Amino acid sequence: EGKNAVLLLFSLVFYGWGEPKYLAVMLVCTALGYGFGLALGRAGRPGVRKALLAASVLSSLSFLVYFKYADFFLSNFNALAGASLPLLQLTLPVGISFYTFQALSYVIDVYRGTVAAQKNPITFGTYIALFPQLIAGPIVQYKTVEEQLSHRRETTAQFAAGIGRFTIGLGKKVLIANQVGALWDTVAALPGTSLSAGTAWLGAIAFTFQIYFDFSGYSDMAIGLSRFFGFDFAPNFEHPYTAISVQDFWRKWHISLSRWFRDYLYIPLGGNRVDQNTYIRNIFIVWFSTGLWHGANWTFIVWGIYYGGFLLLEKFFLKEKLEKLPTFISHIYTLFVVLIGWVFFMSPSLGSAFSVIGK
Repeated sequence: EGKNAVLLLFSLVFYGWGEPKYLAVMLVCTALGYGFGLALGRAGRPGVRKALLAASVLSSLSFLVYFKYADFFLSNFNALAGASLPLLQLTLPVGISFYTFQALSYVIDVYRGTVAAQKNPITFGTYIALFPQLIAGPIVQYKTVEEQLSHRRETTAQFAAGIGRFTIGLGKKVLIANQVGALWDTVAALPGTSLSAGTAWLGAIAFTFQIYFDFSGYSDMAIGLSRFFGFDFAPNFEHPYTAISVQDFWRKWHISLSRWFRDYLYIPLGGNRVDQNTYIRNIFIVWFSTGLWHGANWTFIVWGIYYGGFLLLEKFFLKEKLEKLPTFISHIYTLFVVLIGWVFFMSPSLGSAFSVIGK
């Protein structure tokens, strides 16, 4: 408990140092997750348990919706209704998408009986606020670290492995992502009218490298830092650009997010154990949600639906054909799909995205 107290204290200092006014938001989200977990652990009646779960999900998502999506919804309402409601222009609390999903996964697992309710607020606070992965992931499910929160040992070998993993992540970020990101920034700053076909391809390829080395670099640094303190988090990336299908790509890219949506949205909707129409509906719900999770812009939503569409194409039409093709052809197909997807992700608007794709 003493170890967790020290980690929690310095994690709160770390978060408050970067964003003191939103420290309260994280603390309230943590307190709600802890409280609802305790209440679910004590509740016996199914109706009460369902009501507690619903209240927990709504309260957690309300913070995320308010800070991340309020202006998105208001601006779309204004456009559709011809209204002029003022935008809130809120600053997005750093890491809110990550710690909200961690708190949600914990409460849902307590409801399911997968884990026992954590009675120690310091231990639970450490799980939510642990500074290495608080602001940029990976999304850590409580059930995967429950034992480590209470019983862990720090060893020289683990510390050395953590230094190695952290150094690799730092190198990805500073030596590769930042440098190729400068190229992407230069292309992105060009007026649309002066964008040639070659420059459009160069910008998209630069962003494809930049986002991978940036995000996987942060994940490696988080995993490496966590090992200093005795935690062993699962990898968040497994060489995704070696994928030979879109489905394979999403097994290797941002693995913690894919698992979260699989465990807490896709499977509860019925997964693939349903009729074809319901399965298609489930895929689009999951990938609409995945796109929206990444940002409050239609470009992210279209990006998510785009992937949902390709996953359905592969399941119903392309899977056998891809398996018969030479691996390098399947690899080229996958990278092309991914690169076009990044155009939506990197663009400030759908018009801009389609303009780049047209070029």
